[in-house]
Amino acid sequence: MKIFLSKINESWIIDRIRNEWYQNCPNISTTKSSSADIVWIISPWSVKGVDKKTLRTKKVLCSYYHFEFDKFSIDEFRYLDQYVDEYHVICKKTKLDLQKLTNKKITSIPFWVDTKKFFYIEDKIILRHLFGLHSKDFLVGSFQRDTEGHDLESPKLIKGPDIFLDAVKKIYEKNSKTKIVLSGTRRQYIIKILKNLGIPFIYYEMVNFDTLNKLYNLLDLYIVSSRIEGGPQAILECGITRTPVISTDVGIAPEILDKKSIFSLDSFSECRPNVEYAYKKSEKYGIPNGIKLFENLFKEIYES
Repeated sequence: MKIFLSKINESWIIDRIRNEWYQNCPNISTTKSSSADIVWIISPWSVKGVDKKTLRTKKVLCSYYHFEFDKFSIDEFRYLDQYVDEYHVICKKTKLDLQKLTNKKITSIPFWVDTKKFFYIEDKIILRHLFGLHSKDFLVGSFQRDTEGHDLESPKLIKGPDIFLDAVKKIYEKNSKTKIVLSGTRRQYIIKILKNLGIPFIYYEMVNFDTLNKLYNLLDLYIVSSRIEGGPQAILECGITRTPVISTDVGIAPEILDKKSIFSLDSFSECRPNVEYAYKKSEKYGIPNGIKLFENLFKEIYES
């Protein structure tokens, strides 16, 4: 059995997932679609980069992450669907959306977490010292992109930067030691508003995995504020690093987090992170267990 993964090359989490698959599964993988038994369309739009003869003659699994139905093209979906044998999603919410469009088999499995990259660090004081942060600071994190690409100022509303800002305003009103820790590209909208509000922040635009893991570990709270989301992978990364995390009711949040860790703006004051609950739920998706779930899926497809 040989698996080929389509290419993305968009500096996105899926690029990382593709690389980690090839690193961890060399014996059942191939970089040549013609040599594959199964083609994994790791993102729907990447189907255009795969030879149509290959798609017609191989078994095809396609991953979907979330649906923005106001931007959705049924024609594009039908074009893709003609080649797909089975679908994969990373959360049950997306599975429900996809079931409205197809009768083909859909398997829901969150992506794995590389526990060599993301892990708990016990000494928080030393970590904060490394980043020039005070031990009494209350550090709230967000590591994603949330500005539209065309102007770098308009908020990408499905990512909920406005919800994040409303949340941190409430935190800052109660605790003047609050400081926001940002990472990721396209954070201009949040940075502009934080400056206007006078809420202190630090920004690390692009960091390596070692630094990202340290940033998770020095936080007092991570906030996922999305309106629409497939993952986000940050929920699993927070879980593995034992980073206190709360989230809107999106993506994998209800599958990984305690129900008391899921908030709306109306319920924000009652929301509480549950570190051990999130860790135990996330632990089963660490490598190698998380990848084994996908290996089993491909074995079923290959033998069907």
